[in-house]
Amino acid sequence: MQKRQVLFYEYVENAAEVRAPFREEHLGLVSEWKADGRLVAGGATGDPPSGALIVFRVGEDVRAFVDADPYVQNGVATSWRVEPWNVV
Repeated sequence: MQKRQVLFYEYVENAAEVRAPFREEHLGLVSEWKADGRLVAGGATGDPPSGALIVFRVGEDVRAFVDADPYVQNGVATSWRVEPWNVV
């Protein structure tokens, strides 16, 4: 069994428009964390997007990701939480 941490974001209404100026920087942060193995997978949820789900390895400092994320810094993500996930 693999253990992971899942970051859940809730987005503002009309997130697709609001996130546009910050999307490239957000995706760059995701790519950086994925390239070095800290982040496993992730993506927006809902159609249109109403939030996101991002999976991290256990032991990674998810708070550091959240603090660096332009979606959080600029109010695209209105709330967030981290939950443990046991992958079977």
